[in-house]
Amino acid sequence: MSQQIITNYDSSIKAITPEGVEFVLSPVGFPIRTISYAIDKIIQWTVLITIILLFDFFRWAMGFWMFFLFMFVLDWFYHVIFELAFRGQSPGKRLMGIRVVKNDGSPVDPASSFLRNLLRFADTMLCFFHIAFISIAASSGFRRLGDWAGGTLVVYSSMAKNTARSPLSRLLEKYESVTPPKPLTPEEKQAILNFARRYQLLGEARANEIAGIYAPNAAYLMGIARKISGEL
Repeated sequence: MSQQIITNYDSSIKAITPEGVEFVLSPVGFPIRTISYAIDKIIQWTVLITIILLFDFFRWAMGFWMFFLFMFVLDWFYHVIFELAFRGQSPGKRLMGIRVVKNDGSPVDPASSFLRNLLRFADTMLCFFHIAFISIAASSGFRRLGDWAGGTLVVYSSMAKNTARSPLSRLLEKYESVTPPKPLTPEEKQAILNFARRYQLLGEARANEIAGIYAPNAAYLMGIARKISGEL
């Protein structure tokens, strides 16, 4: 898990991956988030009004229960679907150049996205934004209640800038990135990264001997390690 360091001089947050690579998260303040939310609301209402206008024509095919089900899905899962399908970006966020990530800068997952959007009703209670405004203004990283519950941040898309390069990242530059033949579990990823860290201590012959149990050779595992480290 990445370590977070909130800088004293601004609202940016430094995150450090387990490999020692440091990057900066730039949280988004209330004005930009409000504009993004407004854009998404306009899109939602445009879709809803279009359906309402066409409802009489399609009523025989849809039925009232389908109409209300669509309203529910549009209101409650619009943000969840877009955040998971487009790496933390709804259309409004994409237009504003921002995205949702987890606190350590990793991509938002289903549980985090669902929790942050489930509490949206609390942040916008009675159609007012006073709760969200107070929470964002008073918290580090400009988090609303949903962000606290889901462990998320809303950051600018260009939030990750490497400010330091670890010895591992310099070593992995020598190898061609390799995509694993199947999705890896977090434990498997960590084991491959641990192998990459120990590679120079093992020596080429011993590294190939160990790697041969699981892969064609050590270079293959090092290529996967480069692929994994680039996703962090």
